[in-house]
Amino acid sequence: MRFRKTVIIFVSLIILLGFFEYKGFIWHNSIFAMNYKVRGLDVSHYQGNVDWKTVAEAGKYDFVYMKATEGHDYTDDTFEGNWEQAKVSGLLVGAYHFFSSRSTGEQQADQFIAVVPNEEKSLPPVIDLEIALTHDVDTIQRELKAMSAKLETAYDKKPILYVTYDTYNTYVSNGFDDYDIWIRDIVKYPTLKGKKEWMFWQYCNRGRVKGIDAYVDINVFKGSQSEFDKRFL
Repeated sequence: MRFRKTVIIFVSLIILLGFFEYKGFIWHNSIFAMNYKVRGLDVSHYQGNVDWKTVAEAGKYDFVYMKATEGHDYTDDTFEGNWEQAKVSGLLVGAYHFFSSRSTGEQQADQFIAVVPNEEKSLPPVIDLEIALTHDVDTIQRELKAMSAKLETAYDKKPILYVTYDTYNTYVSNGFDDYDIWIRDIVKYPTLKGKKEWMFWQYCNRGRVKGIDAYVDINVFKGSQSEFDKRFL
């Protein structure tokens, strides 16, 4: 009888914890991310209208990346407002581009450059690589590098590559040694093939942040506050 009661309590606790994690009140990966003090968000139109003043006043986040463009002709309709309002609220801002296999790297760079302001006090551009794994590797690598080169020339900042393990291992692990990596791992502490170091880590995709009505991605910088400031400010 006592054993059965213990099992019921244990199962109930697991279900309760699972519910709280699903709803974003807790996140198991926070245990692995707790040693990193520099934190930031990434947003797009999925987060709707963000109250950036409220986000900034919490004092928990140092930076925010926001979706700007996708492919050669798409602009996120929340980008301009997010960029200006987050910046005014005191957050360090950066923009990311969702890479597409349906247009050239130069065309996609042109779209990004047409939309994203060239401001010295902003984070480097990010190329978000979340494409299917069936494309020709050489072609994707060539277009990635073409886009990156054009963005670096325009902004005088080398782009960062946002990757999943699949896209990193397929397209990026060979030939991009001099690029900084932003890795998505919402399950565990991240490790990259070939002992490559990551710079940003998206550890949570269901974060609850005051001032944002929807779930939001939360990230950390691999380094101290002084290292972050020296690199980006």
